[in-house]
Amino acid sequence: MSDYETVIGLETHAELNTKTKIFCGCKNEFGSEANSNVCPVCLGLPGALPVLNEKVVEYAVKMGLALNCTINSVSALARKNYFYPDLPKAYQISQSYLPLCVNGYVEFLYNGSISRVRINRIHIEEDAGKLVHSENGEDKTYIDFNRCGVPLIEIVSEPDIHSSGEAVAYLKTLKSILRYLDICDCKMQEGSIRCDVNVSHNRKGGPLGTRCEMKNVNSFSAVGRAIEFEIKRQKQLLADGSSIVQQTRRWDDIMGRSFVMRTKENADDYRYFQEPDIPPFEVSKQKIEELSALIPQLPNIKIIRYVTELGISVKDAEFIADNIELSAFFDECVVSARHRPKSYCDWIMGELVKYLNSHSISFGQTRLTVGGLNDMLDAIANGIISNSAAKKVFEVLLEDQKSVDEIINELGLAQLNDISQLEVIAEQVLSSNEKSVQDYKSGKTNALGYLVGQCMKVSNGKADPVRMKEILLSYLML
Repeated sequence: MSDYETVIGLETHAELNTKTKIFCGCKNEFGSEANSNVCPVCLGLPGALPVLNEKVVEYAVKMGLALNCTINSVSALARKNYFYPDLPKAYQISQSYLPLCVNGYVEFLYNGSISRVRINRIHIEEDAGKLVHSENGEDKTYIDFNRCGVPLIEIVSEPDIHSSGEAVAYLKTLKSILRYLDICDCKMQEGSIRCDVNVSHNRKGGPLGTRCEMKNVNSFSAVGRAIEFEIKRQKQLLADGSSIVQQTRRWDDIMGRSFVMRTKENADDYRYFQEPDIPPFEVSKQKIEELSALIPQLPNIKIIRYVTELGISVKDAEFIADNIELSAFFDECVVSARHRPKSYCDWIMGELVKYLNSHSISFGQTRLTVGGLNDMLDAIANGIISNSAAKKVFEVLLEDQKSVDEIINELGLAQLNDISQLEVIAEQVLSSNEKSVQDYKSGKTNALGYLVGQCMKVSNGKADPVRMKEILLSYLML
């Protein structure tokens, strides 16, 4: 099977967090009482006419711009016809021939390299209802129509992905961009992001093979498992000399396998035609420019910059970039250029994250400023305070707007640098730790670390540890 390559394409659906639904004024709200957010429009009752929500178009355009798409100046809606109990109209208003966004791409770090996945299209559509299967032994299924008409964007990738790991990295990138743009709450447990997975195999350099699509994949980890299962299933069929049959399959994450739902389903089966109740609509060049100006530097671009230009580890870069407030603070620190990016990163990933977690707060709830952090790092670099004392200063900076000098003076944290005083401390520690002195002289060099620690303890953490070590060594060599 080494002459075959795996080819993966993803169709990602994201629920937009508009206040109202895509074609009516019903609330777009998760968790409401069943069938309470419905009206004649989203129920498809005779005579009810849909009206396109302008905010849905704006959100979709913003995602299109974020993924480097061309925005079609004229776009149109279409009816996608299929029969299912949770689709009361027996068709879904979606887009077909004139989608809103086309021909884009997204770049992200994967396995230490920049991966690029092309975006075929992004289009808007309405969601269907939700089937609720009885769990009390009844052989019944109920329908909650609250989700009918909830606005979606569908992001369709080109078949540019070649492994489950790359697929998950791509999805995580989309999720972080959606959050940065504040157009989707990205709560996968509530179905805010869902995706369909297409997997095929072809001989290297040859035409694409027959694809199989998996639905009901509702977490990133499930995407990885579903892809691995499908790769193994298809490779086994090819190894046995069988052909791949185009299928739509349902992924069961509990059982760890997929099951056939339908075979040979194509776009023609949906009998698309232009939506007669909503005319084609335009997005002006001015509107596109206005929306483009609102888009910040996105997390995938930040991660690449942090790693390739600033020398930050991938893990730290992903953590910082994923938090809008934290990444803005880090960027401001880097622009100030008073210290190395790695120094800022170490304090953010160390003491700051520890403080935020222990107090269950966000970065925006602290009082830390770029100037305060720079002043503290200056104090360390100039030997005014030790690293251990700096941790105490840092905690006060998080809670108060006092200056670094004020904090150092109030807490008495100034580092002890006077040689005569350090020598007195060294003599005291050496005389009371004769065993450690003998251990060092007999070759147990780790005893020196213990002696330095004792000196720091005696000085209440104020002694300069570098000078303290030098003085101890001078005595130990006598």
